[in-house]
Amino acid sequence: MENWSVEQVCNWLKQRNLGELVPKFREEEVSGAALLALNDRMVQQLVKKIGHQAVLMDLIKKYQQQKSGLESLTYCCETASQKFPEVISGKNLKSFFARYKTLQWTSSYTLPDFPYDVKCILAEKKCPDHSMRIRIIEFLQADMTKYLEGSLYPNSQQYNIVVNALLQAYPFLDEDGNGFLLWKRALKDRFKYVRRPIEDDEQVLRNKCKFGHRRGQTRKSLFAENKLDDVQGQVEEEPAHLKGSTMDLHIKWLNQEYMKTQRNWEEVDNRMNATIEIRRKMISDKAPLKDILRLFPFLRCPYQLFREFQLLTHMDIYKKTVEILEIYSENILSLYVVRNNPINIILQENLKQHTEEDVLKYMKMTAACLLLPEVFGDDSSLFAAVNEEVKAVTPVLEVKNPFNVNSCEFALYIEREELAQLDDCTMALAALVAAFHVFDIPRPKRIHRTLNFLESLVFEVRNPASLP
Repeated sequence: MENWSVEQVCNWLKQRNLGELVPKFREEEVSGAALLALNDRMVQQLVKKIGHQAVLMDLIKKYQQQKSGLESLTYCCETASQKFPEVISGKNLKSFFARYKTLQWTSSYTLPDFPYDVKCILAEKKCPDHSMRIRIIEFLQADMTKYLEGSLYPNSQQYNIVVNALLQAYPFLDEDGNGFLLWKRALKDRFKYVRRPIEDDEQVLRNKCKFGHRRGQTRKSLFAENKLDDVQGQVEEEPAHLKGSTMDLHIKWLNQEYMKTQRNWEEVDNRMNATIEIRRKMISDKAPLKDILRLFPFLRCPYQLFREFQLLTHMDIYKKTVEILEIYSENILSLYVVRNNPINIILQENLKQHTEEDVLKYMKMTAACLLLPEVFGDDSSLFAAVNEEVKAVTPVLEVKNPFNVNSCEFALYIEREELAQLDDCTMALAALVAAFHVFDIPRPKRIHRTLNFLESLVFEVRNPASLP
């Protein structure tokens, strides 16, 4: 920033919704070096509105803090490399800086300057149609890739930061309170779509070998070839009232749409609404879970699982779970019964390695979630398998590297089969509670107290269960 020209400073102001200040900054010839040298009195002379003054000073302060932190980090690395050359060198040093830059980016991300047609729609505060949503998502994906220096693998925290920035700037995009999940899911789908045809990128190929072919392309490609035949055969085995009805068309459409990279989520919602009766009947008749998921594969998507729960209970399970973890995390971690638990010990070790407020909050919420069964004296193996193989038949979470914000993985398993990949502990806990209700699965006695505590808070009972 020190070497910026006046025009670069003006562009920087526009990107941060401070375009009103551009004429004055041009008139006073404020370059990058001059910008960083501004004090409170100068800012008051340049900027008339108090709100703009506060925003500008905050942006300058954050930049200076980041610069100071990076210089300090560089000095520490140089000093450490002299003392311990075998520890901080080569690949270790590269990953060390990459980790630091990731955290800096997530703490200071600002939305890009959208194209003119997108700006017009957003300025009118209109909910964008399907094609305009794709335009917004494409632009966000390109902007994230630029900030990630070409990487096509954002972590969950970075997705959260970008979507939160979007909804804070344009609150009307948070439709019915489900906007966060909708936009985040669409953004993740866009990255998958971009990665799919790539054959010459080292990072993409490495991750495809690690995840893609096992969980994605090979299985999906085979699945796609036989999907219509499978669906048709399944529909023919269903009760007579399905045959020759619009239900058959709905189910075929849902299965075809599930195979697409960019999905028409509004129409998915409509079709899921239209088929809820037959779906609920199959579940109440104890149809095999595999058959239900074969006909309605979108139940594997966390958003549709939460939406099904809301249709049944009129409760927003994700929103409630966020509230529960935010309110009770500190209390859970302070209880004597979990003080010497291995999860809590690992948490305390990881907390010492970070100072970022959002990272610390994420780690504490994750630990509180995983420690819940211990608090109530329940069987934790029926709740979550942490870095272990899933053994329970009932809904259970698979958790890998829970305190690593870059490599943590959450998944929901039912009948020892993976149902859905999840972004974080909040989504994982919400999916676990929702699965018992959506698929009408009896709660195991050895996990009853934990689930009773969660459900009493979700359903807002008059006297909710409390922590021991």
